[in-house]
Amino acid sequence: MAAEHWHECVELLYVFGGAARQTVNSETMNRVCRTPDFENLLKVLRREKPSRPTLFEFSLNDNVFKELIGERPQTASETKQLFYLAKAFAACGYDYVNTYGCSMTFSIAKKTQKQTVSLNEHALITDWDSFFAYPWPDPQAYDYSKLEKIAPLLPDGMKLMISGPGGVLENVIDLIGYDNLCIMLYDDPALCEAIFNKVGSILLAYYENCVCYDTVGVLMLNDDWGFKTQTMISPDMLRKYMFPWHKKIVALAHRHQKPAVLHSCGCLNDVMEDVIEDMKFDGKHSFEDNIVPVEEAYERWGDRIAILGGIDVDFLVRSDTQSITARAKGLLELSKEKGGYALGSGNSIPAYIPNEHYFAMTSAVNEE
Repeated sequence: MAAEHWHECVELLYVFGGAARQTVNSETMNRVCRTPDFENLLKVLRREKPSRPTLFEFSLNDNVFKELIGERPQTASETKQLFYLAKAFAACGYDYVNTYGCSMTFSIAKKTQKQTVSLNEHALITDWDSFFAYPWPDPQAYDYSKLEKIAPLLPDGMKLMISGPGGVLENVIDLIGYDNLCIMLYDDPALCEAIFNKVGSILLAYYENCVCYDTVGVLMLNDDWGFKTQTMISPDMLRKYMFPWHKKIVALAHRHQKPAVLHSCGCLNDVMEDVIEDMKFDGKHSFEDNIVPVEEAYERWGDRIAILGGIDVDFLVRSDTQSITARAKGLLELSKEKGGYALGSGNSIPAYIPNEHYFAMTSAVNEE
């Protein structure tokens, strides 16, 4: 450990109760009790059988964390926040913790926050003048040091999964607006291509700055591509403007002997061959029952790409705990012989999912 990080590490140990690798009280930890072992997630992503059932989630929520390890610190450094998050993920039974490499974001106009969010409100780039005037973030100007500082504080056996500040398509839509994008693809393809390339190159540089840290075990490319019935723009346009950047980021991960996972919502049936054979993602996350139930996805693609999570969020909200546990057990049984599957939700665990429903899902790994 670098000498300049020692003081902060000592402070963290004090703030969070004396030992960075302390075990959570067994009475609180009665749902999933295990020591992190990142090799299990690696085996899943290699489409092998892990030594025990493995959990996977994009994000959880503070209700779950509070029940297991107490309140999240409200005013704390990025390293302190990550330390809390690592302890929470470990307490929930995960072999990794999901985080961002730094605080970089693409500046967007403030949007109206109601029950839904507009994909068209307050576009910032509409022509070449606004393209050049936009304050593009510089990935080299941000602080990634928490990825080093956290090293002596991670629970034994745990690694980081690094997500991006949104994905290529998501950020383009935030900057242009969805309707505007659909028009620009035809009216000004050169400007459209320039925007995609600018966003893609920034995200590639961001991941380049993250992947070299020993604490980083996997890259997550989080980028929603679809609606319920189709991709947001045509597959051919995705292949022309966006997929080349995802392919470069996956190749970056693989050069560093690390896997890359795609988190993308929506119907991707028309581009799953691209995901598997061209971009060569190691795992796919985000599934919905009304698009492709995870059981079907595992049967269709599980021999070529790891299938992660998949228990529909609506199912987790509406079903009783017995039904949730039964479905979770069924997924573990389905993948028992072939491997290449990690148990989790179809998207994430938002605060409106009752804690007991979440724990009904994850407790299934205790009986395997």
